[in-house]
Amino acid sequence: MNCAACGSGDVVPWAHARDVEYQSVPDTFAFVRCRACGALSLEHPPTDRLDRIYPENYYSFAAADDGAVQHVKDWLDRRWFRSVTRKLPGAALSALDVGGGSGHQLDALRRADRRVARTVVVDLDRGAEAAAVAAGHEFVRARIEDADLRGPFDVILVLNLIEHVADPGAVLRRVRDLVSPTGMILVKTPNIDSLDARVFRHRNWGGYHCPRHWVLFTQESFASAARRAGLRVRSWSYTQGAPFWTVSILAWLDAIGATRVNAQRPAWQHPLYAPLAAVFAAFDFLRRPVSRLSQMTFALTQD
Repeated sequence: MNCAACGSGDVVPWAHARDVEYQSVPDTFAFVRCRACGALSLEHPPTDRLDRIYPENYYSFAAADDGAVQHVKDWLDRRWFRSVTRKLPGAALSALDVGGGSGHQLDALRRADRRVARTVVVDLDRGAEAAAVAAGHEFVRARIEDADLRGPFDVILVLNLIEHVADPGAVLRRVRDLVSPTGMILVKTPNIDSLDARVFRHRNWGGYHCPRHWVLFTQESFASAARRAGLRVRSWSYTQGAPFWTVSILAWLDAIGATRVNAQRPAWQHPLYAPLAAVFAAFDFLRRPVSRLSQMTFALTQD
């Protein structure tokens, strides 16, 4: 196979993983690493089984959690959004969320900057449309590559989305064409060059989110993909990856028979999920100044 990030055929085996979070399919999947750019790609992504690998109890289909960890995450997101939008000119801003579901992140963006007036969600989830519209967002049910949109947009959110697609370059080129000349594209994606990714490389690392993550990056490989798409990285940083630590630990506990994760009680609904996520969020915050954490954020502009 070729690397999903750069197209190179120079790939080597990296790891095997299975769906430890939802047990949606029984298969074991293989990840390969590109020796040209460093990104991981999933061999034979199950493109014909999307309805199975994204079950009805998938975490992003549910209403936003009201717990302490979610509040901290929302506060961090608003701080990040505010640091970006304050640099944008104009009395009114338009925003697009790619894969935004019910629009929770756009809600946070509006709270971060009162100038955000027009908000649009592009998503394939039928169930999210009513909630998004009720929250005041326009909703377009389509892939971003095919969506008929009235742009340009001052802010485009691509949060925890680029790793789910078969052709990340096509998505990046599409948002490049939709962002305004003075606008920003904000991306969040896992980082495979992190402590937990190394510790759990052969133990179903949570960042694999197998088989829903089809391409995974390092900071360098994502920056290269952005440049190939005609985008410039204005800023980037590492941020906490508590969910990946937590899923990894739960998968290990399940493997040794200490607890049980299954289709009826997936990882994010497990009673240990919230306390473990809180512990690892604190752990990542403490080591953030000196460590490569397992999520990355990027602010991109047209080149």
